Amino acid sequence: MSSISIDISDDRDHGLLVGRLDGEIVGFIQYFVLAEPERALVPVHTVVEPEHAGNGYAGALARELYRTAAREGIAVAPLCPYVVKWQARHPEEAPAVGRELLDAAEAAFAADPARW
Repeated sequence: MSSISIDISDDRDHGLLVGRLDGEIVGFIQYFVLAEPERALVPVHTVVEPEHAGNGYAGALARELYRTAAREGIAVAPLCPYVVKWQARHPEEAPAVGRELLDAAEAAFAADPARW
């Protein structure tokens, strides 16, 4: 991972956690907010622009997603394969959630797949 840090902003209205380096978007996590059975952030897609791959930006975005959820006192129910893998590698920063919450996230995603 590079020592370069990125600025990360949460565009909740559009469900995007966006990473920028010198004002340029280097990557993002697309997510939605689940209301039931409990409030949770549900990441569905992580993108890092190819010219910025390998610099640790996806991990920085995942870490900030979990920090955002922690600040709000809610869970993260990851559907994005990258965030699922990141969570498994960082359980101290990214607590796992129960099957019921993941099932609810999957059902919400399946109800509107064209949105993602």
